[in-house]
Amino acid sequence: MIENGQLQLPEMQRQYVWTSTKVRDLLDSLYRGYPSGLILMWQTPHDSDVATREFAVAANAAKVGSALLLLDGQQRLTSLSSVLRGEPVSVGHRKRPVDILFNLNHPDELTFITEVDEPDDADAPDEAELSVVDKANRRAFVVASNAILAQDNWVKVSDVFARDETEILQSAGLTGWDDPRFKRYQARLAQLRRIREYVYRAEVLAPTMSYEEVTEIFVRVNSQGVKLRSSDLAMAQITARWRGSLDLFTSYKESVAAKGFDFDLSVYLRTMIATLTGQSRFLTVGSLTKEQLEPAWEDTKRVVDFAIDYLRSNFGIDSPTVLSSPFLVTTVAYWAHVRDLKIAPSEAAAFRQWFLVANAKGRYSRGSSETLLDQDLAALRKDEGVGGLLARLQQQFGRLDFTPADLVGKSARSGAFKTMFILFAGHHARDWKTSLVISPKHQNKADKIEFHHIFPKDYLKTNRPELSDAEINDIANLAFIGSGTNKQVSAKAPAEYRGVYADEDFAAQLIDFDAWGDQAGDYERFIAERRAEIAAALNEFFGLETHE
Repeated sequence: MIENGQLQLPEMQRQYVWTSTKVRDLLDSLYRGYPSGLILMWQTPHDSDVATREFAVAANAAKVGSALLLLDGQQRLTSLSSVLRGEPVSVGHRKRPVDILFNLNHPDELTFITEVDEPDDADAPDEAELSVVDKANRRAFVVASNAILAQDNWVKVSDVFARDETEILQSAGLTGWDDPRFKRYQARLAQLRRIREYVYRAEVLAPTMSYEEVTEIFVRVNSQGVKLRSSDLAMAQITARWRGSLDLFTSYKESVAAKGFDFDLSVYLRTMIATLTGQSRFLTVGSLTKEQLEPAWEDTKRVVDFAIDYLRSNFGIDSPTVLSSPFLVTTVAYWAHVRDLKIAPSEAAAFRQWFLVANAKGRYSRGSSETLLDQDLAALRKDEGVGGLLARLQQQFGRLDFTPADLVGKSARSGAFKTMFILFAGHHARDWKTSLVISPKHQNKADKIEFHHIFPKDYLKTNRPELSDAEINDIANLAFIGSGTNKQVSAKAPAEYRGVYADEDFAAQLIDFDAWGDQAGDYERFIAERRAEIAAALNEFFGLETHE
C-alpha cells in the first residue's frame, strides 16, 4: 500500500527517526510472533485536499482514489517496507540501507532480555568476555557489520525476501539436503518469510471525521508515553490549522542548512511561538489560528536570518556545533524581534558578553532549560533588556568570569570547550601541519577539525597509568587540529612530536612546552598552567576581569 500510494503520510507526521537497533528488535518480535501494537489510519473523504508528506522509503506520491492516511505506525511500517522491499530510507540529507542480519544458527531459546538486567547466572558467559561475533551469535537478528556478515550462518534479511532459498543455503555453506543443518535452516527461513503474513490490527477512522478532529486524535494517541516530542505534537496542531505549512517550514530549514546551520525544525517552531506569544513553550499552540501563524512565520524567518548573520559576523560562529544549546539562537532571534532589528552599539556589546558567557557556562544545558529561556525572553520583552539577561546569568552561576578552578573537570562536551574553539578560531589558530585556520566547515576529510590530546591518551596510559580518564580528558589537555595532523601525532610523546611543528601554532592555542614541560612527569604542572591561561583568555574574550 505504501509502494502504490494507497497509504500516505499526513503532513502532521514527524520524520522517520528509528535507529537500526529498533528495526532489529521489531523484526525479532515479529519473527517470534510477539504482539506489535496496532495501526491507526484515517480514510479521507473523496474531495479531501489534505496535505501529505513523503515516506522515508520509496513510494508512489500520487493518491489512488481516496487514500488512507497513516496516523500511528509510521516508524514500524516504514522500517518493514524498507527491509522487505530492500529499499533504503531517507534520514536527514542522505539515504541509507536498513541492513539487518539474520542468524540461521541462532539459539532455539531467547538468550537475552531487552533493556532489562538479567539475574546472575554462574553458567552464563560474561558478555564483556565475548567477542563481537560470539555476542552476535547469541541473537537471531543484529545490525549488519562486515565481521558478522563474513560468518556463513548470517544472511541479510532483505536477501531472504529477494533471493532464492537454494542460493541462500548454498552461501551458508550447505552442500545438499542431506546436510544435518538443512531442515533447521530451511524452517527458519520459512519462519522469517512469514513476517510478510503478520497481521496487524488496524483501526480506520471514518471519512466523516474532520481533519481537525483527526488531528486531535493523533495528538492524544501520540502524547501517551514518550512517543513524540512536544515539538512534534505542536507541528501536528499547526498543520491542522494551516495546510501546507510543513513544506514552508522544511524549505526554510533547508535554506538555513545550506548556510551551514542545520537545526531541527523545533528550533524554528519554538522561535515562531516566542515571537507570537512572548514565551517558548508549545502549550499555547492549540489556540493559535492560521491568521496568527502566517505573519508570525514571516517575522520568524526575518529574525532567524538576522540571528544567523549576527552569529557569523559579530561572534565568528559559522556552525551550530560550537553552540552549547540551540536555544541560544531563539534568544538572539527574539532579541532582534523585540528591537525590530534596531540594535544600539552599547546594547550590542552587552549582548555579546551575555551570549559568550551563556554559551561557555551552559545557560540552557541543564535542567529547566525552557524555564530559563522564558525568563530571558521576559527580560528582553520588559524594561530589563540585556542587563536583565546578565543579572539572571549571574544569579544562576554566581559570577560571570572563569577561574582556573571552574575549568577543573570540564571536557569536550562542555560549553567552555565550545567557546574555547570560538576564541581560538577568532585568533586565527591554525592546524599544526597544514596552517589552515581552524574551522568546523573544512571540506577535505584530512582537514576536518578534531580535538586531540596534547599529551596523547595512549602515551599517558602507558607512562602515567595512575591518572584517571577524567584527568586525561581535561579541557586543558585538548587542542584543535585537523584529522590528518591528529593521525600524524597519534600516541607520540609531546617531546617527540613538538619539533615537527611551529612554536607559534602551539602558542595560538595557549600551549607552552618550554615553560611547562613536555614529559609525562610534567603533566600536572602543564595542565594547571594551561588551565589558568585558558581562564584568563576566556575572560578577556568576554570583556571581564580574571579573579582568583
